[in-house]
Amino acid sequence: MLQILILALSLALSACGSISKGVTEALLEKSTAEDNKVCQVWGQPFSGIEPMLDKPEGMVKMLMVHGVGDHIPGYSSEFMEKLAKELGLNSRSGLHKDITLTSTANPDQKLGNLRATHLLNEETGQKLTFYELTWSDITREAKAMLAFDNSGENDFRRAQINDMLKKFSNDTSPDPFLYLGSNREQILQSFTQAFCWMSAYDWEGLPDSGKQSCIGDQNSDTHVIHDEYVFVSHSLGSRIAIDGLQYIAAMLPQLERYLPQDKKTVSFSNRIEGFRNQRIKLFMLSNQLPMLQMGRELPEITNRKADYCEPDSPNFKQRMVSETEIYAFSDPNDLLSYSIPKGFSEKYLDARLCSTITNININVTTVLDVFGMSNFANPVEAHVAYDQDDRVIALIARGIGTKGSAPLVQQKCEFIKINQ
Repeated sequence: MLQILILALSLALSACGSISKGVTEALLEKSTAEDNKVCQVWGQPFSGIEPMLDKPEGMVKMLMVHGVGDHIPGYSSEFMEKLAKELGLNSRSGLHKDITLTSTANPDQKLGNLRATHLLNEETGQKLTFYELTWSDITREAKAMLAFDNSGENDFRRAQINDMLKKFSNDTSPDPFLYLGSNREQILQSFTQAFCWMSAYDWEGLPDSGKQSCIGDQNSDTHVIHDEYVFVSHSLGSRIAIDGLQYIAAMLPQLERYLPQDKKTVSFSNRIEGFRNQRIKLFMLSNQLPMLQMGRELPEITNRKADYCEPDSPNFKQRMVSETEIYAFSDPNDLLSYSIPKGFSEKYLDARLCSTITNININVTTVLDVFGMSNFANPVEAHVAYDQDDRVIALIARGIGTKGSAPLVQQKCEFIKINQ
């Protein structure tokens, strides 16, 4: 680990090379011998996505949305494989389906890549279609202006560790600025197109490849009514997912105006109603909603959840969805993630999302004790290792506080029920 290397180097510079070696080895042995990783969940019991796989009709569909940093298709492979194993989905489609996303209004505009993989258990009939959105194409050109700073003309002038950190910063820091600025509309269109392909077609109806935009047809209504949708996002991807859902809900009632002339006859009334009946699960890894809310205008409707989210509410028919279950994962040693404070959803999330919040405080990297006087953890690893952590996978798959939760979660995680 980077911190152990730094510690060893500092001790060596103090003419204690042999001691530093012994101390470093002791720290490594202690870190592997002791499992001191925290896992605490505050909220209502939840069952994860495993029970959804037994639904009599319709499909379970999951969309992964990455965060900051350059990504290429396939970035979610380890997460997908771990999740499939946890759910017992031991078979899959032979090939991925890769769609180059484009805008309906501007077919020449590239909006990233959507990769779909079909997972199933042939014995039980359980199945899940996993979608991976890669939107890095949108910001890559703007970030290219930092290429000179990453080049050989500059990197040799830095200390090696500083050069590693500078390149990490150059790759990740621009994305929030670009999303909140000139690229926001494109990224939201990318999310919208991904959701359209996910919601309008089943696995067999998706194109194998190619550059296409999605509109859907009358048959799409059936999928929106019967399918269930799950989102997994990382860092900035959580802001994109929340904004994207609000974007879709606001756009659907007036979507006809954006359609090509030959599609003007497509009706979206059933699809809109089906969307309003959805109960969406959103698992946010390295949650950044509090930080990314700074400087933004408030949503159109806040502090009025009671007016929209109960069947007898006066504006129940104007809700976006029936419920948005938000599960916010954050490692205290991740410098870029935050728990969601009490009252945040009421003040900063659109009331029509009908959101509920569950905070999950989890160490995804080991905290090392240094001589019994202090401790530290790798902040970079604490930001990127969520989708590799078996407890995170088990919580998404089987939840906590129920009989169906995974043995690993029952052994390693503490559940604190919060009455709402």
